[in-house]
Amino acid sequence: MARKKVRMSYITNNSARKTTFKKRKKGMMKKLSELSTLCGVDACVVIYSPFDSQPEVWPSPSRVKNVLEKFKNMPMIEKSQKMLNQESFLRGMISKTNEQLKKVRKQNHEKELRHTMFQSLTTGIPQFQNLNLMDMGDLEQLINQKLDEINSIIENLSEEVIENETKMSKLNNNACEGIHGM
Repeated sequence: MARKKVRMSYITNNSARKTTFKKRKKGMMKKLSELSTLCGVDACVVIYSPFDSQPEVWPSPSRVKNVLEKFKNMPMIEKSQKMLNQESFLRGMISKTNEQLKKVRKQNHEKELRHTMFQSLTTGIPQFQNLNLMDMGDLEQLINQKLDEINSIIENLSEEVIENETKMSKLNNNACEGIHGM
């Protein structure tokens, strides 16, 4: 059975929020333990919560200190390469989303042109009224690309036909020689 989608917003009910916190914290600790064990990485967690007076640390206070010391002793260049603040993370996400948007717009444009081309071919009526000069150029490229593909297919089929005719001719010659040799 599939889980229902969780709405990401602050849980106003205190007991539900506390229960969710405990469950999610337990799950996060388990995942971190698995990550640390399976991949052999040093990891730690420090959780401050309104439900506990003392912060919770994993795996132990001494191991947390070791991991933090290891991080503090890293050269600044190496530290800054691996660190990501909220602003740079959001800038990266916006950039990635913009690239995806460009790609989808390009795909939609190509589909619209392909639709216009096929609609013109099937109805016999040119459907170019709504196209600007740039779209007409793109349509020309698409038509030329399709013509090249068709010519390539025709060329391949012609080669296959010639090849098959040559084979049939050889078979006929061999059959005739077999009949005359009897």
